[in-house]
Amino acid sequence: MIKSLSLVFVCLTFLNAQSIQLHHAKNNLKRISPTSSQAIYSYHDVLKEVTPSIVHIATTHTSQQNPQMQDFMQEFFGHRYRSPSPRKSTGLGSGVILSDDGYIVTNNHVIEKADEISVTLPEVSKTYKAKIIGSDPKSDIALIKIDVEEKLKPILLGDSSQLHVGDLVFAIGNPFGVGQSVTQGIISAQNKSGIGINEYENFIQTDASINPGNSGGALVDSRGVLIGINTAILSRSGGNNGIGFAIEVNMLKSVVQSLVEDGKVSRGFLGVQIDDLSENLYKLYTLKKGALIIDVTQDSAAEKAGLMRGDLITKVNEKVIKSASALKNTIGMLRPNSRVKISYERSKKSYTTWVNLRSQESIAISEKSMFAGLRLVNIDEKLRFKYRLPRDTQGVIVEGIDDNSQALSQGIRLGDVIVQVEEYKIRTLSDLKKALKMYKQKYKRVYIKRNGRIYLIALK
Repeated sequence: MIKSLSLVFVCLTFLNAQSIQLHHAKNNLKRISPTSSQAIYSYHDVLKEVTPSIVHIATTHTSQQNPQMQDFMQEFFGHRYRSPSPRKSTGLGSGVILSDDGYIVTNNHVIEKADEISVTLPEVSKTYKAKIIGSDPKSDIALIKIDVEEKLKPILLGDSSQLHVGDLVFAIGNPFGVGQSVTQGIISAQNKSGIGINEYENFIQTDASINPGNSGGALVDSRGVLIGINTAILSRSGGNNGIGFAIEVNMLKSVVQSLVEDGKVSRGFLGVQIDDLSENLYKLYTLKKGALIIDVTQDSAAEKAGLMRGDLITKVNEKVIKSASALKNTIGMLRPNSRVKISYERSKKSYTTWVNLRSQESIAISEKSMFAGLRLVNIDEKLRFKYRLPRDTQGVIVEGIDDNSQALSQGIRLGDVIVQVEEYKIRTLSDLKKALKMYKQKYKRVYIKRNGRIYLIALK
């Protein structure tokens, strides 16, 4: 018993010998009170200036049954079959006035598939029909316009590069269709990507309450200046859990400018497959941040500029690149034919090269072609995962298809991979362009890979 007590005493003595240097806050606190007993803190005057720039958006969409399904049901059931009546669905969202003559920005998912778009101005409760100027599903930004006689109140645009975590923000919109409301929070995080919401992601994260109907509304700072467009929430229940995301205003500016000028967004295309630098690769590089090139597309802008697998891209036009998503967003906000300076590391040495960006390859297809109505893209890692393609699969994948296209009637399906035309093997969109040109106006054998099997279709 005595030995045991001695052991405890020794252990306690040893523990007491350890020390930690704690850093204490100063106690000379000063509390600030309103200047008088009748004064309260309020952002009313700031918000009164900005809320007229936030509008309510209502959409309607009428869905019809697929014509092919109607034909099948008619053939199967005969005269007993009655086509179902068209179904009308409605949607709610918000928008932000950008110009006094009626240009309004919102989310693409708010107006996507809408047959009719109505915009209600908050102060006068006056409703206008809106037309779509252009939309960009990849960033989830859309630009619409209403024709008005009076001048509207456009919002002031900020600079998202000047934001900091902890800045006070307000989310303004039309949650659940209850009417315009304002919620307060802070910037919780910046440059959030990999969320899986959009293809191009560089979100501001906020704890300001964002709910269904807030989509397309404004995220403003304490001056009432626009810093983002409220887009999504992270929630298991569908309600707000304090994790909301807004598209940063600098991305919005770039996309809106393209939509106004061209009606669409044409992005610069470097032609590389990239990833973040993992910890087990740190010893191979001097810098620990950047976009690591995993693969280079044949005949791409990157290949022309001499970029190779294993290169670590660290800057674009002196802008520091810290991750793969940062490179994707930076290049994606530049236009085709832009000449950019790329800084990179190879074998622990620094290099620079100039790159002439191209447009992301697409195929210009005749309306009479069986490929009309298809959206064809090169295979990347994201599509390999989406369609569960083996790593050695090469070809051009069908990522979109119109309901009434000839291609659909010929048996083409989403996820099909075009691997060969006649004896010409297809690895990229460039290959397919050459093959179509070579066999123009001729019947040709087109080989398609689907679920690991090859199908042959004869097409003109």
